[in-house]
Amino acid sequence: MFGLGWPEVMIIGVVAVVIFGPKKIPEIGSALGKTLRGFKDEMNNPTSEAEESQTEQKDS
Repeated sequence: MFGLGWPEVMIIGVVAVVIFGPKKIPEIGSALGKTLRGFKDEMNNPTSEAEESQTEQKDS
């Protein structure tokens, strides 16, 4: 996992809990998951809003 071993991952986890608190960690994980899922969907779907707006402008 990015060249990190389990000890490094545990240290990062402890630091995250200290900084954000245990109640905020699930919210951050959920937001990160949604962001990554949206990014993945956009990478798999080449049509974007910019391309659609260009198509609409050409039709006008």
